[in-house]
Amino acid sequence: MKRILSAAFVVVALLAGSSGLAQAPANVTRIEDVIYGRKFGTALTLDVFEPKNKNGAAVFWIVSGGWFSSHSAIKPGRYQPLLDRGYTVFAVVHGEQPRFIVPEIVEDIHRAVRFVRHNAGRWGVDPNKFGITGGSAGGHLSLSIGTQGGPGPAEARDPIDRVSSAVQAVACFYPPADLLNWSKPGEDFWDFERTRRYAPALGPRWETREGRQALGREISPINFVTARMPPTLIIQGDADAVVPLYQAQRFEQRCKEAGAPFTLIVRPGAAHGGRGFENDVAVFADWFDAYLRGIRAKK
Repeated sequence: MKRILSAAFVVVALLAGSSGLAQAPANVTRIEDVIYGRKFGTALTLDVFEPKNKNGAAVFWIVSGGWFSSHSAIKPGRYQPLLDRGYTVFAVVHGEQPRFIVPEIVEDIHRAVRFVRHNAGRWGVDPNKFGITGGSAGGHLSLSIGTQGGPGPAEARDPIDRVSSAVQAVACFYPPADLLNWSKPGEDFWDFERTRRYAPALGPRWETREGRQALGREISPINFVTARMPPTLIIQGDADAVVPLYQAQRFEQRCKEAGAPFTLIVRPGAAHGGRGFENDVAVFADWFDAYLRGIRAKK
């Protein structure tokens, strides 16, 4: 697949707009290319943004669009509302498709959270105050960690892999949540014309109906919702033609059924990405303040 095919997802998933700055904002220290893991000889990296006045909590910003990810897509200016509140932001780059498929990419994010928790003292963050965010594919990966994060195998050779990948709060934009019921019941990700071109991220199992059903169950966060999942917020527009609002609505219904803490904010007329969503990063900061720091926004 040509890289250009990822353009729409990359732009919208990382909050399209010209406000993202290449350099770190004022009063913020940026540490680039921290290696959090390796696979097949490839280094997995993240960038760390440390505000001058830290609040002790951490937020993982998942750099992903269409399950593509690159260092060049890290836009520090977009993290400003989080940095202004004192959050240390970890911008996570994962192994991208089609070389790596979604189940492998999900494992990268588990590894990143475990790595930071194992090294929490290095950056002065509380391992019990982790939040995660992202848009589109980055939102899917955020929900995957929110619903499935937990202790690694006790027998793992690398001590980092034994550490928990759980987070304490999730806030994301327009995430895929149920790949087997996309814009209506029974319609899978492959059936939806606008997303079919991203199917290489799902690997060869997606080429058959039987394979799609099995894999779809495995990688859809909706299938792992429990009452014990961390407080989760989704913001989505009702004019989204890429990831239908139906995805967030299905997830909301499942959370209600399970008694899971969840909030959905719908932006009337908003498309996938588009202008205005950058302002919602401040809403995410309020969410993390409430559930990581016990501070409620003034109404």
